[in-house]
Amino acid sequence: MGYLGGFLVTLRQIGKRQRVTRNYVKDEGGKSEKPMRRHGRHVLNRYEDGMEKCIGCELCAGVCPARCIYVRGEDNPPDAPVSPGERYGFVYEINYLRCIHCDLCVEACPTEAITESKLFEFSFTNRRDAIYTRDELLVDDEGLPKRLPWEDWSDAAAIVPNTSAWMRATAPNGDASYEGRVAWSGELGFGVRPPEAGQSASPPRSETARETSDVIGDEPPGHPEPWRAAH
Repeated sequence: MGYLGGFLVTLRQIGKRQRVTRNYVKDEGGKSEKPMRRHGRHVLNRYEDGMEKCIGCELCAGVCPARCIYVRGEDNPPDAPVSPGERYGFVYEINYLRCIHCDLCVEACPTEAITESKLFEFSFTNRRDAIYTRDELLVDDEGLPKRLPWEDWSDAAAIVPNTSAWMRATAPNGDASYEGRVAWSGELGFGVRPPEAGQSASPPRSETARETSDVIGDEPPGHPEPWRAAH
């Protein structure tokens, strides 16, 4: 009986004329509005001067519970640095056959290099396409996500401007004292994005935390050091 119990819902629907299945909303004249902080396909961002934000620290790969991110850093060429740090992400891959879109990688990134677009309508014809490389994840010269053949960007105007919404709404850790304050660097093509309102209050910071904040300072430079970008 235990096995048959799992089929009760299905058996009860046999013979009924009323169906709950609906056509895809796109077939009804457009797509539904996406939430501001939807977890979609990732992007690797650049600073306003075009340099890459990724410093190859591999924190995103270390925190990923699905082990879908593979990163290898390499020293910046002295004559043509890729990022403002000592290293950059020489290899960066995300396997979307494993990714669960938890966004822990976004939270762990100290330089806001990886954020996510709101794109979730993408499918693959082979497994190789599901492994996104650094070149495919990196934004183009205008700061826009690259559009691959198997991705549906028909509503790009609505989803592209929100690639950093999750980070701007939660950093740093929802502390109410940071509400309305810019605590991140500008992005290529968008500049310094405005903060999102409505951050929830948290317990008061300890005296040690206040002293640390005073030492670090509140105004981030154009190219914040990795240890500064988290504050």
